[in-house]
Amino acid sequence: MSKRVAAVLVAGAMVTVLTACGSGGGGSAGKSSGGKLVVGFSQVGAESGWRTANTKSIQDAAKKAGIELKFSDAQQKQENQIKAIRSFIQQKVDVIAFSPVVESGWDTVLKEAKDAHIPVILTDRAVDSKDESLYASFLGSDFVEEGKKAGDWLVKEYASAGGDVNIVQLEGTTGSAPANDRKAGFADATKGDPKFKVVASQTGDFTRAKGKEVMQAFLKAQPKIDVLYAHNDDMALGAIQAIEEAGKKPGTDIKIVSVDGVKDAFTAMSQGKINYDVECNPLLGDQLMDLVKKVKAGEQVPRRIKTEEGTFTPEQAAAALPTRQY
Repeated sequence: MSKRVAAVLVAGAMVTVLTACGSGGGGSAGKSSGGKLVVGFSQVGAESGWRTANTKSIQDAAKKAGIELKFSDAQQKQENQIKAIRSFIQQKVDVIAFSPVVESGWDTVLKEAKDAHIPVILTDRAVDSKDESLYASFLGSDFVEEGKKAGDWLVKEYASAGGDVNIVQLEGTTGSAPANDRKAGFADATKGDPKFKVVASQTGDFTRAKGKEVMQAFLKAQPKIDVLYAHNDDMALGAIQAIEEAGKKPGTDIKIVSVDGVKDAFTAMSQGKINYDVECNPLLGDQLMDLVKKVKAGEQVPRRIKTEEGTFTPEQAAAALPTRQY
């Protein structure tokens, strides 16, 4: 286990002491097969390198913990996740965990899980339900803070700039928590200086292909682009292809700030193509399985568990690249 992951686990334990509350009655779920705990997990999809690493972390951690994992890939469609959750309820799993495609529209199916006495854990992304009794806990990053870190870097980078700084923004999946929050955090960090102008902002669905496509459109429509802010690395990497094909130099002609911290982005940073990256840790598996056991046992758990994450300059990324896990 890395020192960073160990620190996250310690932080989670500290939060438990400070903000513990009821877990939502996890002890009365259905019987598991062969004495094993059974967890139904619905993943957003496989839209990025981050998501692939997140899935592997959860699958590996379940195997290590001796937990039976029923896995479903929603392919970035909310209806697929709702169908999967209802299937988990019918199968009487012990705990349901999922990373919501979007924030809204979950109350009905979560009430069905609650009525079946199956506790639910949110991972990576939150929901906007006003009824917090519908889930036991949320384990994941602070997306607003990630956006703020990206904006803070930009403010410092252009502190002495005299003219306007034209920014294009590649947003994540429309309606998703990371897209909403990373946009809000970035806007909050840059709003104090009128020279920062977002001249175009459009979803790239967190994918490399769509990131390239949207960046191509930005380059055609905008006569002057100083900065690209991407809500994840895969979109930034796709945009880099578009920038290079347009005869421009990413990282120099157009500064790039992104979020995730995946290995491919670190490679691009070491080549000077991305100027700053805000980390979003996908390795949540061990924390999730520990949380599953506590919820099933009826223990008190925190409503919110944050992961610890850093930021990287090109020099720091180059140094970390040889040992990067994802």
